[in-house]
Amino acid sequence: MSTTTAPKTVRTLIAPDKFKGSLTASEVAQALATGLRSAADVPGTAGTVQCELLPLADGGDGSVDAAVTSGFTRHSYTVAGPTGQPVQASIAFDGTTAVVEVANTCGLGLLPEGKLEALNSSSRGFGVAILFALSLNPARIVLALGGSASTDGGMGMLTALGYSFHDSQGRQLYGSGRALAQVRSVHRTALPELQETELVVASDVHNPLRGPNGAPAVFAPQKGATAEDVAFLDDSLGHFVNKMAEAGFADAESLAAHEGAGSAGGIGYACLLLGAKQVSGADYFLDLLDFNTRKDSCDVVITGEGSIDEQTLAGKLPAAVARRSGTRPIIAVAGRSLLPKERWSEMALTKVYTLAEYTDLDSSKDPHLSATLLRQIGKEIGTNLL
Repeated sequence: MSTTTAPKTVRTLIAPDKFKGSLTASEVAQALATGLRSAADVPGTAGTVQCELLPLADGGDGSVDAAVTSGFTRHSYTVAGPTGQPVQASIAFDGTTAVVEVANTCGLGLLPEGKLEALNSSSRGFGVAILFALSLNPARIVLALGGSASTDGGMGMLTALGYSFHDSQGRQLYGSGRALAQVRSVHRTALPELQETELVVASDVHNPLRGPNGAPAVFAPQKGATAEDVAFLDDSLGHFVNKMAEAGFADAESLAAHEGAGSAGGIGYACLLLGAKQVSGADYFLDLLDFNTRKDSCDVVITGEGSIDEQTLAGKLPAAVARRSGTRPIIAVAGRSLLPKERWSEMALTKVYTLAEYTDLDSSKDPHLSATLLRQIGKEIGTNLL
């Protein structure tokens, strides 16, 4: 008598962050899903792998795309890029909440020909995008601060939101790291719609504005700043803080020392001046994208990011996903992992797959290779699940 095994159906939730430098979160999820579904064609398997895709973001670049994927509507608008050139930015809006991000308005990826401009880049385009979002009458605006090209303390952003800055000759300044030290007077015009809208900074950056752990010291070198530039920017931000205090912000000094003030080259500081509340980027976006409901209908959760390391354990998206996934198997996929197998249990991970295990080539800047390897890994995961 022969026996047959009933076809098996495994429901997976694919919830990765981006692989920075190579693939967006959506592209990672699509590649994994393609591989997972192909496992049904492997000889000896009986069943199918169902895939629900939930590309994630943690308040950095990719936040608008993640919101749109989950059901928000994309609205496009032309803003000034990091060095003033027009760029086509987009925000996400669901009728109540708008998501605006630095990366697609004035981020590093928008610098012409990739040329770093540590002193000349501005956050003004981000402010213009916020102003556009306000025209849609949202109850709240989520400010996603990752990927900035500037270290201007949010001065550029503020120029789009009712603030004007002038130098000693009375000339108007439009915001940049170089312009910070030139500020002699600050004027502000109240925007009622800004005062009536809840501002939420979703970020997991905890750096203050200045000092050894501040925005210039930690992040400006990635934006092309020399050691001399870093010292100049730190001093200039101190001058900017003093001028904001003179302009009537009684808490200007204390907010500069606040955790998160140094995010996005100090845009975090300007957001605090505007009364924004800070929340964990990873957890806020998991709630915004309804992760808890979606994971309840799956058997296995698959997450990941470009690198799994100590920072991941400190609360980045894969750790937050694992924490919320309960007792179901949790599989992580990454470009590389710096965590030894014996530490997987700290995130309750069942298994970790890395692209580095499947190639000797550097996949971190190669989208085609990364996608190919993710499809291969997805197929292997699917085969093991069936």
